[in-house]
Amino acid sequence: MIRLDQPAKYQIKIQGRLSQGWSDWFDGMIVTVERNGKGSSITNLTGTVADQPALHGLLARIRDLGLPLLLVKHLEEGGTTFGRDQIKPDK
Repeated sequence: MIRLDQPAKYQIKIQGRLSQGWSDWFDGMIVTVERNGKGSSITNLTGTVADQPALHGLLARIRDLGLPLLLVKHLEEGGTTFGRDQIKPDK
């Protein structure tokens, strides 16, 4: 169950390409880039968010950059975990 005042892991997908250098600006989220079937770049932001207000703050930053939001997914506890050592280089 998601609680408004508790940390939770999320995956956020946005259209466009951001480098790993944006990780600090997005509160330490892991930044990876993939290509969709049409060759367009999609940036994945994955990691733990402090609480729901912090999640809304991240979404506001994405909005302020003018990047289309594609997905916000809550990652269940006990599932895949992510750490800085799993950052994949941009291709």
